[in-house]
Amino acid sequence: MLNIEVIYATPEQQELIELMVQSGTTLEQAIRQSGVLTKHPDIDLSTNKVGIFSQVKPLDYVLKPGDRIEIYRPLIADPKAKRREQAEKNKNKQLNP
Repeated sequence: MLNIEVIYATPEQQELIELMVQSGTTLEQAIRQSGVLTKHPDIDLSTNKVGIFSQVKPLDYVLKPGDRIEIYRPLIADPKAKRREQAEKNKNKQLNP
């Protein structure tokens, strides 16, 4: 048996589910066993990326002891565009205090 965690975060809350699974369990199998798909029907494993400790992994990845499964949501805003906007704001503040 392996002790693993499944994490899914919405803008409002983060959910951490601790789970014991059999050796040889895949990432997808563990997600399904965790019940997170029932609690969060917005998760679509055909489109949502998943990973282990911030490293994107395929659904057939075989879990190791202590793995933390992360289910990623689509980005609401482009991080590069947000940084550009913030840099422009800061530049304007310096020019027009």
